[in-house]
Amino acid sequence: MNKKCDKSNFILPSPPWQSPDSISGSTQSGSEEMINGIIETGSVTVKKGDKIIHCLTVIGQIEGHYILPAQNKTTKYEHVIPQLVAIEESDEIDGLVLILNTVGGDIEAGLAIAELVSGMKTPTVSLVLGGGHSIGVPLAVSTNKSFITPSATMTIHPVRMNGLVLGVPQTLSYFEQMQERIVRFVTDNSNISAERFREMMLATGELVMDVGTVLNGEAAVGEGLIDSIGSLSDALNWLYDEIDKNKNEINSSNINTPKG
Repeated sequence: MNKKCDKSNFILPSPPWQSPDSISGSTQSGSEEMINGIIETGSVTVKKGDKIIHCLTVIGQIEGHYILPAQNKTTKYEHVIPQLVAIEESDEIDGLVLILNTVGGDIEAGLAIAELVSGMKTPTVSLVLGGGHSIGVPLAVSTNKSFITPSATMTIHPVRMNGLVLGVPQTLSYFEQMQERIVRFVTDNSNISAERFREMMLATGELVMDVGTVLNGEAAVGEGLIDSIGSLSDALNWLYDEIDKNKNEINSSNINTPKG
């Protein structure tokens, strides 16, 4: 029996795409499976009442096409993307809460995750804790509703690249195109204008050895980048309300649909 379908379980440790009972010889308890799921994927599925939500964390540095050193805390996009697809296609998962505390990382990997989240029909909410820097900004605004704690910060800066860079006009054009992809996504998914976002991105005097802007929680909300100041309970309460609205709309649609 799939443990997701057992409504008596509060904690649903198994990833939504995997039925642990289908694994031959599995003898792990529910608590052990939950701990292993958190260790391996940084995520957990939980149930409250009749609602089941999936919590996904984006921490440390977002790893892209190159493996980062072992001592780095990383979020691997090849782990996150299948989870998002499974959550969207799951009949049991009602909502997604995205917890962010990231220094940024690979631009294309971060944008890929953000685009997936923004295109989901499943209700989604994000909460920025500690920091949502660099490519963490598009991830923070990709959900239906975004929250940030007062003590958290978000750093906005231009695109940078490590390693060998050719000093030719084409390189600068490539940087500009990549930067515009970020600006377009952020402004399409938040209430900040493209002009204001570029202004903060290229500001001088804010960072000692770089250009850009650091926003605390209240400033991020004031600029229209994040929707609201809040904590985990605020994010979860919003998500539960949104799930209820969706269920009511589906029920109303089913009632009003003529049969025959």
